[in-house]
Amino acid sequence: MSTLITFIVYLAGMLLLGIVGYRLTSNLSDYFLGGRSLSPGVAALSAGASDMSGWLLLGLPGAIYLSGLGEAWLAIGLSVGAYLNWQFVAKRLRIYTEVSNNSITIPDFFENRFKDHSHILRFVSALVILFFFTIYTASGMTAGAKLFSSSFDLTYTQGLWIGAIVIIAYTFLGGFLAVSWTDFIQGILMFAALIILPIVAINELGGWQETLNKVGELSTQMGTNHLEMVSGVAMIGIISSLAWGLGYFGQPHILVRFMGLKSHRDVPKARFIGISWMVLGLFGAIFAGLAGFAYIGSMDASVLAEENVKLASVLEDGTAVDFSLLDDEESIFILLSQMLTNPIIAGILLAAILSAIMSTIDSQLLVSSSALAEDFYKGIFRKNATDKELVTIARLSIIIIAIIAIMIASNPESSVLGLVSYAWAGFGAAFGPIILLSLFWKRVTAPGTIVGMITGAVTVVVWANLTGGIFELYEIVPGFLLNMILTIGISLFTKTKPEMDKEFDEARSIARN
Repeated sequence: MSTLITFIVYLAGMLLLGIVGYRLTSNLSDYFLGGRSLSPGVAALSAGASDMSGWLLLGLPGAIYLSGLGEAWLAIGLSVGAYLNWQFVAKRLRIYTEVSNNSITIPDFFENRFKDHSHILRFVSALVILFFFTIYTASGMTAGAKLFSSSFDLTYTQGLWIGAIVIIAYTFLGGFLAVSWTDFIQGILMFAALIILPIVAINELGGWQETLNKVGELSTQMGTNHLEMVSGVAMIGIISSLAWGLGYFGQPHILVRFMGLKSHRDVPKARFIGISWMVLGLFGAIFAGLAGFAYIGSMDASVLAEENVKLASVLEDGTAVDFSLLDDEESIFILLSQMLTNPIIAGILLAAILSAIMSTIDSQLLVSSSALAEDFYKGIFRKNATDKELVTIARLSIIIIAIIAIMIASNPESSVLGLVSYAWAGFGAAFGPIILLSLFWKRVTAPGTIVGMITGAVTVVVWANLTGGIFELYEIVPGFLLNMILTIGISLFTKTKPEMDKEFDEARSIARN
């Protein structure tokens, strides 16, 4: 009961922030970009929280629990990619989006940057956002359903709808400000959970060295390589994991946090906060996975049975040693929270998991709704739409997109990490090269970006559905490379417009000062 009460208090707080955000939202820029008023701390933690999502507390610990440190290459790739994104993209994007007709969405920026009066670029980029964000949102809905069903004796479907309703409510009401504030609080909660739970678990096992000894012992018994980052890990797997870092340059829900900063001069402080939070959080997730593997593997089978942990095999002495110990390895963080802490702390830790889920879904819903309202409705069909009308369309869009995502997530066998992986690759391959080239290369043109963007997105969709050999390579790699090559190649044979050159020089001049 204490766990449930803690959970309810947390959810009520998030809804309250949504109501406050509603009262402070007076126009379209407020709803989609918060009036460019974010402080460095809020921008950094909200970017991190919306980036990491449920996979940081469910997917990554589950992957480490199941396969060991070979999965840690993904964390390295993400850390490097996030740093480079803050270092090279954040400041220039904040400046350029304001210089280029005060662009408030990524498709809006693309159209303004390349002076594409045909609206093709806006249309294509909005389609990419809607397609991949609907899948991305479904991953969060899946994580929420797993959390509620594992924690409160609910069915998967009941958990799915409860989580969805809360997230839709405060995103619907408060827009960008509510999303950023809640993400800031959720980022703090996530960080605390990722530090506290691994420490508790490792202490319970007798310390760090004892934990490693137990992991090594279980790995030997099972014939796995849980303490090896290279041995037993295919090179194509290492490259694929590191390639996740490429995705950062094209993630709209992260890029809008850069655009929403109060000033480009706040970037260095925000970068330090954001990267520190991220690196420590990733280490916490890795340690949680290892400690969970050692803790579950050292427990008596009868105790595990009481906790509803289904075993694939049990040794004669009653200890569990198979790496398929859980029905769903992505539940390891939830299980540790329930088994190692008192009900109130467990409630806080479970709220942190929900925070990770909510902080990404709300951002995705908001960006998707902006694509429908600003980029489709106003940009293509109704040029004279008022701000009030567009905010209404955006709120209705949130409900529509959420319902489609719920339908995709309705399968209990859905993998959080699998859905995230697909959507992450889609954005990284479609938008990443375009963002980089638009900010750093004066000669890039609209025809080049249109062809490159379509190629990147289509490559991800096709590649992800092929198996064997080279197709085991993460689909972001071929998608990103083909996009970059075609965008550069076609741009070299087409011309920029004088107003594009003028804006590029202006943005570059401000960035240098």
